[in-house]
Amino acid sequence: MEKTIYIENQEAMSLLAKKIAKTMFDGFVICLSGDLGAGKTTFTQYLGRHLGIKDPINSPTFTIMKMYEHTPKLTHIDAYRLEHQGDDSDIEEFIGGEGVTVIEWYPYIHSALPKHYLAMDIEWLGETKRKILVKGTGRYEKTVKILNH
Repeated sequence: MEKTIYIENQEAMSLLAKKIAKTMFDGFVICLSGDLGAGKTTFTQYLGRHLGIKDPINSPTFTIMKMYEHTPKLTHIDAYRLEHQGDDSDIEEFIGGEGVTVIEWYPYIHSALPKHYLAMDIEWLGETKRKILVKGTGRYEKTVKILNH
């Protein structure tokens, strides 16, 4: 199941993150793609706020992964530097476990992903405007359905 959403401003991005946060379950995986500056980290920051995380959330580009010990725990992965690692990254042990996992640049580690996840492909349309294609299968279809309302 998929849904295209148009975001006009930061407030709308925050609302999208809030709606998704309300549907999360333990082991929830969100996979984000989009060009540099599309809003992957911004979405993750809003999601973290709606989960109650007070710590600053920034892109783990150079560390590859950051964990925010909270309930639920948030694991934030930036796979940008793993593009040419193939199956040698051993990152799959951190995906879909306890809490919530958000993966930026997920196509670079596609073989490490679980069978089902929520994918959000973000396209930059202007300074604050974005087009987001949200796709989900299995348990993630419920999240996509909620975005229709």
